[in-house]
Amino acid sequence: PGGQRGRIEEIKMADDSESSPCPDIPSKKAKRTSDPVSKTQDPSAPAFIRKLRKAAVGTGCDIRLRVSVSGHPTPSLTWYHNDELLPASAAQDPGGLWIRDCRTADAGLYACVATNELGAASCSAVLAVMDLGEEGGCVCVCVCVCGGF
Repeated sequence: PGGQRGRIEEIKMADDSESSPCPDIPSKKAKRTSDPVSKTQDPSAPAFIRKLRKAAVGTGCDIRLRVSVSGHPTPSLTWYHNDELLPASAAQDPGGLWIRDCRTADAGLYACVATNELGAASCSAVLAVMDLGEEGGCVCVCVCVCGGF
């Protein structure tokens, strides 16, 4: 019994210490503290981390035109189809634009403009919509020209 008590005290002392016995594992105390400086971001203009990519889709299919944007404050996204502003809708989110039940009229040039108080950035790509006929069913083909999805 006396040996077990000494062991419990030893473990308790290790928990209260500043450093971890293993250099690769931070101490519990380090996990509880947070650095307020690391949570704030320096202001930055928008920049596309993931730009729009050319794609092709069959009529009747859904497709998501994906983007990823950095910047602080968080940039707002504006979408255009053939140079015409698309009204804001639930189909637009910070990760892209959903086009549901594609029709040949949905084909064309899509552009995304990211803006914040420090600037703007844009990217664009062409969407091809193929009419596969009534018997073709929904065949969605994403052609990724600039790299993998």
